[in-house]
Amino acid sequence: MSDGQKHTIPFTPDMALKPLVKGFFDEATNTISYVVEDPSSKACAIIDSVMDIDYAAGRISSESADELIAYVESKGLKTEWILETHVHADHLSGAPYLQQKLGGKLGIGAGIIAVQDTFGKVFNEGTEFQRDGSQFDQLFQDGDTLKIGQMTARILSTPGHTPACITIVVGNAAFVGDTLFMPDGGSARADFPGGDARELFHSIRRVLSLPKEMRLFICHDYGPNGRDIKWETTVGAEREHNIHVNDTIDEETFVEVREARDATLAMPKLIIPSLQVNMRAGHVPKDENGNPTLKVPINGL
Repeated sequence: MSDGQKHTIPFTPDMALKPLVKGFFDEATNTISYVVEDPSSKACAIIDSVMDIDYAAGRISSESADELIAYVESKGLKTEWILETHVHADHLSGAPYLQQKLGGKLGIGAGIIAVQDTFGKVFNEGTEFQRDGSQFDQLFQDGDTLKIGQMTARILSTPGHTPACITIVVGNAAFVGDTLFMPDGGSARADFPGGDARELFHSIRRVLSLPKEMRLFICHDYGPNGRDIKWETTVGAEREHNIHVNDTIDEETFVEVREARDATLAMPKLIIPSLQVNMRAGHVPKDENGNPTLKVPINGL
């Protein structure tokens, strides 16, 4: 595949379509979840939801997910999809809890199968752990579409941070997961098993080939240099100002910078519970007696 082909967007986004987007910031994990509403109907999708965990105490609770539910119900919305941009390593997904309360189908990128295979081995999962993505209702390939009311959303495969990363494009809005941060935050790490800095560069450039006016909604923000938390930017702003991948930075420079930075980063505090839960579509694994239980692999990550 040529460099130009890697960066090509094989469709023309409907920039006249402007979905209503409400972001919810989870301070404990610096995660932003989204409710995406069709302005011509009461249909919505929920993207990158959070379930709360006190890891030291071994307690899971639903305050963050309940906030999403309260918003959806207050507006009388119908939840058609509960979507994940990837298998998160820094927070637990609230997808099954939301599905139980609100309905809708669970969806993630088809790369989930590679993630399940990799981390099924890390966590020494038995044969009862299905590594085919069947825990989800829909696995999305590059170019697939889905409906949110009258809106058509399109899936872009954007691996590099993880094999399962996707960008969800709906009208003039794109939900990029961890692939990109705000311009002063740069890009996602690429050193987890299955990650690849070079692949991430091509995925980011693919996103940045969308129209400059495209709104980009990110999954995490950490307020670099003490600024207020933000989660909406544009393709144009990223191309001009992103500290890792603006238009002046070539592939080799990006890979060098990304890999050097990744070598200095600690593992996310919640990576061990998050991966076990999120590769199961948000379900907590159980022991032989049916009790919710998490494993801690020693020297496995």
